[in-house]
Amino acid sequence: MVILKDDERLDYLLAEELRIIQSPSVFSFSLDAVLLARFASIPISKGKIVDLCSGNGVIPLLLSSRTKVPILGVEIQERLYDMAVRSIDYNELSSQISMHHGDLKGIAKVIGHSQYDAVTCNPPYFPTPKAEEQNKNEHFAIARHEIHCTLEDVISNTSQLLKQGGKAAFVHRPGRLMDIMWLMRKYRLEPKRLQFVYPMAGKEANTILIEGIKDGSPDLKTLPPFVVYDENNEYTKEARELLYGE
Repeated sequence: MVILKDDERLDYLLAEELRIIQSPSVFSFSLDAVLLARFASIPISKGKIVDLCSGNGVIPLLLSSRTKVPILGVEIQERLYDMAVRSIDYNELSSQISMHHGDLKGIAKVIGHSQYDAVTCNPPYFPTPKAEEQNKNEHFAIARHEIHCTLEDVISNTSQLLKQGGKAAFVHRPGRLMDIMWLMRKYRLEPKRLQFVYPMAGKEANTILIEGIKDGSPDLKTLPPFVVYDENNEYTKEARELLYGE
């Protein structure tokens, strides 16, 4: 039995037959998280995974359907951390998934340097705005803007966590692609796989998925595009499979 607080609700992760605690006042997860959980290359039976900027634990929950290895989520916001812990318990996954409440900056000193086979992260996308332009909802502002961590913080700390040959997967906006690739190489994460996500055929891409290997050799592959909606504004076959397992 799950105890819901305030305006929380219990939603389905349909394709995985899991449930997750969400709240409209603390930034529910988006399609980006589901895309990243599908895209990331992860160990199946041996190794360890870390998910940074875990929010309410959606990516660790989704990854658990693909692997048997331990998954650790790192989340700085106490409210989201608490929601994640309760969702993990509700799904009886506490033997596989654990959560760490804290800052991702310097996280390797806390949970172990160069010990992980894969790191995933759905980071804040936007630079910190001026105070008067910042979202009045603290949870939304932290999730969307680089208030507690910059893109460089995310990539440098990811590199510190990974073993040599470990894989890092990120979801972000196309406008930051050159920054991401430059920073990945700066911190020894060689970009290896890239996929553009389009809201509809004929539209500009609005999301990118990128994966790198720590100390990997240069060889970037661009995957086929992922299109979310068809010409009737309904989910494409690929999107339905991703979301509903159809």
